[in-house]
Amino acid sequence: MKNVFALLCSVALAAGLQAAELNEATEAAPAVAKEAAAPDTAEPAGVDMSKVSYAIGFKTGQGMKQQGLELVKEEYLKGFADGQADKESAIAEEEMEQLLQAFQMEMMMKMQAKRQAASAQNMADGKKFLEENAKQEGWKTTKSGLQYKVITEGKGAKPKATDTVEVHYRGTLIDGKEFDSSYKRGEPATFPVNGVIKGWTEALQMMPVGSKWQIVLPPELAYGERGAGQDIGPNAVLRFEVELLDIKGMKSE
Repeated sequence: MKNVFALLCSVALAAGLQAAELNEATEAAPAVAKEAAAPDTAEPAGVDMSKVSYAIGFKTGQGMKQQGLELVKEEYLKGFADGQADKESAIAEEEMEQLLQAFQMEMMMKMQAKRQAASAQNMADGKKFLEENAKQEGWKTTKSGLQYKVITEGKGAKPKATDTVEVHYRGTLIDGKEFDSSYKRGEPATFPVNGVIKGWTEALQMMPVGSKWQIVLPPELAYGERGAGQDIGPNAVLRFEVELLDIKGMKSE
């Protein structure tokens, strides 16, 4: 029962308003306030519970919509009101547990079917994209299937797998949707060459410092079947613009 309830909470409170997270935020707040040099005598500003209530309701509805969870609103609100009023449940506890467990199983099966369909579609779309992109002027393909195009050829050293590099990059799906960008964050990223996805590790070791490349990664060189986050689905082909700025600890030419 607890696992089912946790699942429903995670779906409903998509903004992460679980009790544990609220407790952590409450505990952290005083330290933040002190670091901000707030006067010791300052009175707490208080929270507008009317707005908080709306915000939780909005995030709950938004989370349910994103998960494809269609509840009977009247019964949902009745159950909420009865629970808040500490009334006896209209459904026996044993039946309630069985219902929620069955619902959890049904949701898992739907999510799995949706993921399998997305995986198959991404594979088909990705294969077509890779075949067409390989024919474009300036593009080369390595034995692993990595595709790359040199925009600017640098004159610095090439990093080794054990090196740490500084790069600027922008990542998009094959439909052009951007899922990450160090340019937008306003600062380059720093990481070990062998600490990233396979396609990046391979490409970086071919790039002299100062280079700017476009690279396309087939799923097996990116996140594969598992995908990553909300934007990168299973078996997605990824496109990157990568600018190798520096090898940390080494002077660039």
